[in-house]
Amino acid sequence: MTLPNFITIARFVMVPLIIMVMINGDMLTAFVLFVLAGISDGLDGFIARHFNQKSELGAWLDPIADKFLLVSVFIMLGWLGVLPNWLVILAVSRDAMIIAAVVLSSLLDNPVEMRPLLVSKANTMMQIILLVIVLADLAGLARLDGIIGWMVYAVAVLTIASASAYLVTWLRHMTGAEEET
Repeated sequence: MTLPNFITIARFVMVPLIIMVMINGDMLTAFVLFVLAGISDGLDGFIARHFNQKSELGAWLDPIADKFLLVSVFIMLGWLGVLPNWLVILAVSRDAMIIAAVVLSSLLDNPVEMRPLLVSKANTMMQIILLVIVLADLAGLARLDGIIGWMVYAVAVLTIASASAYLVTWLRHMTGAEEET
């Protein structure tokens, strides 16, 4: 166990706390915890890279912790009626599709390594920004209604683009087309 792995595990533990305080209506605490979780994500990666503490466990845990956090907060904000349900379904379905593709390719003895694509990184960044803005707005830290409206559509477009790019990459892998190019 490395320090970055402990930080990642702490991020897993933070998710139920964030959801609990959101259910209780304490959006300021939810905002603070969400920002701390984001900082912990950057911190564990920095420590792993700069202090030679990379591990195979961390390579698996870190993206799972990130998705657990984002998906949980998306679902909660949809349940609270803050984000449109169609956006929550879109974001969660994209992640479920990626997981299903990886599992299916492994079951078919054709494992695929799903490396983050540039559009996927942009999508994740926009999702995080949207969630930070929404939580800041709900916490009363700023009135950001105008920004939230267009951010919802930006996240939707990037989510569709990211899902499509992953699907094409996966299909090329599964059909052997990637080896022909």
